[in-house]
Amino acid sequence: QVQLVESGGGLVQAGGSLRLSCAASGRTFGSFAMGWFRQAPGKEREFVAAISWSGGSTNYAASVKGRFTISGDNARNTVYLQMNSLKPEDTAVYHCNTGPMRSGVLLPLVRWGQGTQVTVSS
Repeated sequence: QVQLVESGGGLVQAGGSLRLSCAASGRTFGSFAMGWFRQAPGKEREFVAAISWSGGSTNYAASVKGRFTISGDNARNTVYLQMNSLKPEDTAVYHCNTGPMRSGVLLPLVRWGQGTQVTVSS
């Protein structure tokens, strides 16, 4: 059973930065990717970014490309999301997950954690 614990969210003004962390424990899938999703109030959860443990390739949603950077520590089963130039529309609960990549998007396989709230004020 994989457990995911997200942290690092908070309140920030537009243009600011935050760094999110996600630690995975339990049985992990070393050959899969880890990544981030977000869910804004009243909206569907959407893919944000992912990193492949085999090779380190990364994928980003168009809405965050150039502003967000995903990185990971394979040995610690931890993935990070550096978010710069934040916009009010980035406001959401951010969740991480792990699974295979399908058409450039991570296919989440494990139970969602509580997530971490990111609020960007204008």
